[in-house]
Amino acid sequence: MRVIRTDKWLLNAYEQPLKLCEKLKKRFNENISAEELHQHFIMHGMYRQPLKHGKKLIQKLQKRNIWQMVHQEAHDLQKEWNGPDIPIFILPADTTNQKLTHDQNGKSGLSFPDKVFLFISDMNTEKEICALLTHEYNHICRLSKYNKKESEYTLLDTVILEGLAENAVRERFGERYTAKWVSYYSDARLNRICTNLILPNRNALKSSHIHAQLLYGLGFYPEMAGYCAGYHLVERYMNKENVTSQDLLPVKSDIIIEQTDDS
Repeated sequence: MRVIRTDKWLLNAYEQPLKLCEKLKKRFNENISAEELHQHFIMHGMYRQPLKHGKKLIQKLQKRNIWQMVHQEAHDLQKEWNGPDIPIFILPADTTNQKLTHDQNGKSGLSFPDKVFLFISDMNTEKEICALLTHEYNHICRLSKYNKKESEYTLLDTVILEGLAENAVRERFGERYTAKWVSYYSDARLNRICTNLILPNRNALKSSHIHAQLLYGLGFYPEMAGYCAGYHLVERYMNKENVTSQDLLPVKSDIIIEQTDDS
């Protein structure tokens, strides 16, 4: 596992996020511009505009040995889960984003089948950063071990993907370090969300409008509906079958929800 020393990039180009994205462009096969890449990263938590004391943030993170810490944690996860060897990029989060600060304590992650991006700030503890890495790297392992192309993922596949990742966080660090959305709804409400919203639309592809609406709870749907349902479904299956999130990495999504269909 390779943690790219983006701290060195940032000390030279923090004030020019597009320059950073220009360096990252070559990591993507598709023909994407630095501007498009930056906009995509912004949507997932990267800083929009340089802050006055931005470089001091990088230096603080360096003093805390964050890049070395993430490297060791990634090495441990890869060994534990027998996962792929992928590069990890650490970049500053958007600390001016109030929703990101409130909902995720100013941190976020973004996974691709062959790389992970962590957007963090100095307010994040080591445990929080490790929990974020656990969630994102679990995605990588699921994508590599589940025999289905990501382009063919349905709503159910994505819901289970997110549920597996956050249950992996719960296993490693306890509920204290799980995302806030884990506790949004009661079990009774979650059962209704699963039965009335997620399962009837389980085959909706990622390209469909309803997929994003239900996953994030947009419009009139319950906030983070798909994420919450996924966590609930996976945890329930794990408890019933006495298995771990690692055991479920290659398991078909339909199998994980069988008990829901039968209830």
